[in-house]
Amino acid sequence: MHKMPEPDAPVAQQPGGDEWEDGSQEPEFKPLTREEAQQWRANQLEISIWRLVGVQVLVGLAAGSLGWLFTQRTSVAWSVLYGSAAVVVPSALMAYGLTSSALSRLFAGFAQAAFAGFLLWEGVKILLAVAMMWLAPNVVSELSWLGLLIGLVLTLKVYWFGFFIQTRRSNVNG
Repeated sequence: MHKMPEPDAPVAQQPGGDEWEDGSQEPEFKPLTREEAQQWRANQLEISIWRLVGVQVLVGLAAGSLGWLFTQRTSVAWSVLYGSAAVVVPSALMAYGLTSSALSRLFAGFAQAAFAGFLLWEGVKILLAVAMMWLAPNVVSELSWLGLLIGLVLTLKVYWFGFFIQTRRSNVNG
């Protein structure tokens, strides 16, 4: 049972008057100057969304080839490739929508509109991925669900791999 603190028990206090039960202090927030913000931005590595889509394509092709190599069944290879395509095609459409569409150029200078555009394209991406998965049994003859799942998961992991590489680079450079 949780015991309530005694009313007369001393409580650690921060100089600003905020009370903390564990006695720790919240670090002060110091906004960056314009020059510091520009320097911080210059030090951040950018990952191209199109490079990410390209790596997804390569991972999907490699996974499909390995699926065929290990099983000697074309249905497994096509299933893996289709699972990969269920990630790559929606990602490529979203990349186009965020970088090259007329809508993205229209909203380029407005942060809230750009965020709304991101949400729109993310929704389109999810709906297309779900539709492709729903259509999988009709598109791939002798569908291997395990192969489809493997292609899907391996291609999705490209995002994490890109994130890992970016954090490793920024830790080495920083």
